Amino acid sequence: MATLTEVRWHGRGGQGAKTAGYILAVAAAEQGWQVQAFPEYGAERRGAPMRSYVRISDGPIRLRSGITNPQIVVVLDPSLLESENPAEGIVEDGIIIVNTSDSPAEIRERLGNPSAQVWTVDASQISVDTIGRNIPNTPMLGALARVSDVLELAGAKTSIRKQLGEKLSEAIIEANFAAVERAYEEVRSA
Repeated sequence: MATLTEVRWHGRGGQGAKTAGYILAVAAAEQGWQVQAFPEYGAERRGAPMRSYVRISDGPIRLRSGITNPQIVVVLDPSLLESENPAEGIVEDGIIIVNTSDSPAEIRERLGNPSAQVWTVDASQISVDTIGRNIPNTPMLGALARVSDVLELAGAKTSIRKQLGEKLSEAIIEANFAAVERAYEEVRSA
């Protein structure tokens, strides 16, 4: 039976959840895994809640639906903890990573004390400090690399360059690398 890891990203349009999902998928594919990545959003405008899904497997992926029972949940906007239920369906002992300056214990309580591991990192502040804009997606990839085995730090950087290298200047790519590294170091759990 194939090993399957499902990652569900929660964000708002314009925060980079879709791009982060694709970066994760490219990094996993480069490591030899089968991958699937796709966003879920409607005709909403920038700032509306959206989800992005990534499946990583050592065998063929035949599922073609949204992810309801992820092993990993990444939340780019902490305000979604109030309007959405990001912890819904997460497997026991799964991983939840939230972009916030709040402590993991505070987030665990806000989520209703799930059995999952709760991690926090202030990816918004990291992105402002390193990139100059509040786009928390790449710092969250650094946090993901630290707390899970689905992504390596070097793989995240290679995939960022591959996905964004033609769109962004070398200085911005390097700033994204700094954001990834800093989030990797600063992510914390309860």
